[in-house]
Amino acid sequence: MYPKLAKKFFLSTYIQGGPRVSKTQLKTALAIGCLVFIWGISWPIYKAALPFTPPLLFAGMRALMGGVLLAAFLLPTWKKVNWHENWRIYCIAALLNAICFYGFQTVGLIFLPSGLFSVLVFFQPVLIALFAWFWLGEQMSVLKMVGMIVGFLGILIISLDGFTGEISLIGVMVALLAATSWALGTIYVKKESKRADALWMAALQFLIGGVILTIMGAVTENLRDIVWNTPYLIGLVFGGVFGVTVAFTLYFRLINAGDASKIASFTFLVPLIAVLTGAVFLNEPFTLTLLAGLILIVLSITFVNFSGGNRKLKRKLTA
Repeated sequence: MYPKLAKKFFLSTYIQGGPRVSKTQLKTALAIGCLVFIWGISWPIYKAALPFTPPLLFAGMRALMGGVLLAAFLLPTWKKVNWHENWRIYCIAALLNAICFYGFQTVGLIFLPSGLFSVLVFFQPVLIALFAWFWLGEQMSVLKMVGMIVGFLGILIISLDGFTGEISLIGVMVALLAATSWALGTIYVKKESKRADALWMAALQFLIGGVILTIMGAVTENLRDIVWNTPYLIGLVFGGVFGVTVAFTLYFRLINAGDASKIASFTFLVPLIAVLTGAVFLNEPFTLTLLAGLILIVLSITFVNFSGGNRKLKRKLTA
C-alpha cells in the first residue's frame, strides 16, 4: 500500500508528464536551491560590510544598483511598464519592499548577529499567511494557526536575551518591522500582479526605493564615512548583482512558472544557512536561548509553508 502511495506522490509532484518534464523539474530545483543559497549567505555578507559604511547609504546604493541592472536586463520589454497607469503601484511596492524592508534590514543588522536577524526576518512567511487570510481571502488551516503560535513563542524566547543584555531588543523589533514590511509588500505585489508586469515591478521598486534611500542617506549620513575596502565592495556588489538582480529574477520567474508554493516550502532553510555561516565565518554567538527560539521559528515557518503545499497536493491526487 505505502509503496503505491509513494509512487503516486512522486509521479504527481515531480514527473507530471514524463522525462521531458523531469528536466524542467530539475531546473526548477536548481533555481530554488540557488535562490535559497543567495538569501542564506547574504546576511553575514551584509553584516561584514556594515562596519565600513553608513547603513542607509549601503541599503540605498545596493538597491539602486540592483534596480538599474534589472531594468537594463528588461529594457527590450519597456512597453510593459505602462507608467501612466501603474506609477502608484510601483511607488507603494517601493515603499514596502525597498525603502522599509531594505532600510530596516540594514539598520537592524547593526544591532543583531546576522543569523539571528535572518531568523526573525524569515518569520515573514507566517505573517504572509495571516495577511493573505485577511486581505486575499486565502484559507487558514489548523496547521497554519499552530505555526503562527509556535513562531510567536519562538520570538518571545529569543527576546528574553534582550532583557538580559545579550541580545538587542531594539534589533529584535527592527527585524520584525522588516519582516512585516516584506510580508505586506509581498501581499501587495501578489494582489496587483495582474495590473503590472511582475519583473518590471521588481526593477522599478528597487530603482525608486534605491534613489530615495540613497538621498536619505546622503542627507542624514556622510559619504566620506564609506571605507572602500574589500568587505564593503563585496557586500555592495553581492547585494546589487545577486541579492536583487539574480535573486528577484529567479523568484519571479519561478512564480510565473507556477512554483511559488515550492519556493515557500524551502524558505525555512535560509535562516539555517545564515546562522551557520555567521557562526563559522563571523564568530557570532550561539546561545541555548537562541537555539530554542530558532527551532521554534523554523518549525513555525515549516508548518505554515507545508500546510499550503499539502492542501495543493491533495487536490491534485483527488482530481
